[in-house]
Amino acid sequence: MPEKQTKPPYGLLAILMTGAFVALLSNTLLNVALPAIMKEFDVSASTVQWLSTGYMLVNGIIIPTTAFLIKKNTARRLFLTAMGLFIVGTLIGGFAPNFPVLLAARMIQGSGAALIMPLLMTVLFTSFPPEKRGSAMGMFGIVMIFAPAIGPTLSGWVIQHYDWSVLFLMMIPIMILVWVLGFFKLKDKKEKSNDKIDALSVVLSALSFGGILYGFSTAGNHGWSTPSVYLTIIVGVVSLVTLILRQFKLSQPMLDFRVYKYPMFALSSAISVTLSIAMFSAMLLMPIYLQSIRGISPMDSGLLMLPGALIMGIMMPITGRIFDKFGPKILAYVGLAIVIVTTYLFSLLTDSTGYTHLVVIYSIRMLGISMVMMPIMTNGLNQIPPALTPHGTAMNSTIQQVSGAIGASLLVTIMSNRTTTHIQEMMTEATAKLTTSPTGEALQQLQQHVGMEAMISGINDSFLVSTGIAVVAFILSLFLKRTTGGKSAAKAVEK
Repeated sequence: MPEKQTKPPYGLLAILMTGAFVALLSNTLLNVALPAIMKEFDVSASTVQWLSTGYMLVNGIIIPTTAFLIKKNTARRLFLTAMGLFIVGTLIGGFAPNFPVLLAARMIQGSGAALIMPLLMTVLFTSFPPEKRGSAMGMFGIVMIFAPAIGPTLSGWVIQHYDWSVLFLMMIPIMILVWVLGFFKLKDKKEKSNDKIDALSVVLSALSFGGILYGFSTAGNHGWSTPSVYLTIIVGVVSLVTLILRQFKLSQPMLDFRVYKYPMFALSSAISVTLSIAMFSAMLLMPIYLQSIRGISPMDSGLLMLPGALIMGIMMPITGRIFDKFGPKILAYVGLAIVIVTTYLFSLLTDSTGYTHLVVIYSIRMLGISMVMMPIMTNGLNQIPPALTPHGTAMNSTIQQVSGAIGASLLVTIMSNRTTTHIQEMMTEATAKLTTSPTGEALQQLQQHVGMEAMISGINDSFLVSTGIAVVAFILSLFLKRTTGGKSAAKAVEK
């Protein structure tokens, strides 16, 4: 007997989306402020990027447990817990006296955000039938991509006029308001569940994702040959394999890897991984290039990204409707082609690349990303049965955070290592052309000029690697097939 269609809980979704918007906005607010934080706390680029990586590290550890938590608890309880953690982390960050405290604050924020995103996606996905999920996920896409996209612009304005700590403090009244609304307005009920989480799975999850992320993140400071780098990655990989094998043996797995038995879900995950890594190149490298090399103000750095954010906000609902009508293929082909071309153009930066040129490339790149991310994710989730939806959304969120953190660490490491290599090559070449050895001020000016040119070359190298990763995503998209979900998925899981 078919289930009676109930009206989607728009009030619940509105509150969840507002909380998610604030959480994601806070995530990228610090990107433009990183140079200012580097200067104030006297830390390197590889160290300061831990404010992004640490945030995602906690996400990667906690998100695998969210499938269990969503089944065990009401949306109201999880939402209030998540926003409460986020408020605490934001308060600590606003008054952080040093870098370790600031990093701890970001990780507390990350623990709250880890609960919000899978919760919202699960409620959203289970509230709409398959034929309307593209449009529904388009609304979610506005939150997921538009909020982080406008973060740099808002951050730039704040950094231009105030201290970076205001980026934390200004969000607190909004977060408290959202928490209060959630407390009084969310009234959902949950049937009692006897499910119990497997403690060993939680430990293995922390070791696997934590080890992998920590290893990649510290490579920028210590190099890949350092035992603390490769040993933690090895521990992470071994723990991940053990975690996967254990989940298949449990009657109530913490994170059900059987979602990967559905080929389109597996393919959407692979494309999302490559796209997430490619996305972080512009988000992390552009502020460094604009402020540290070009001397462009934080405000103008943020404004450069605003047109792209507006384009994404406009396009997300449109691409959702296109997906509902035509499926994911045409959107993926066109969108990824745009991402490849624009990312390659970013690998050709010089010390005089025009501001307008950068705005246009960045905006077109955001257009391409808006055409791919939500349709690919929706198509994959459509294939899995409703019983596995919480596990599918948790898996999507986990791999996005892990791949994003690995991508961020990898690209910054490439930039740092290639910059060092270019400095050595350029200094050797420059001194070989001199008839006399430079001394004093002349040597200092030469080193400063070489350092700047070497960093530009390092950033270009990183963008070139990102271009190659985007090409991999395009190749994977050639195997896409449209999915409709429903009975076919349910029957498949019964078998």
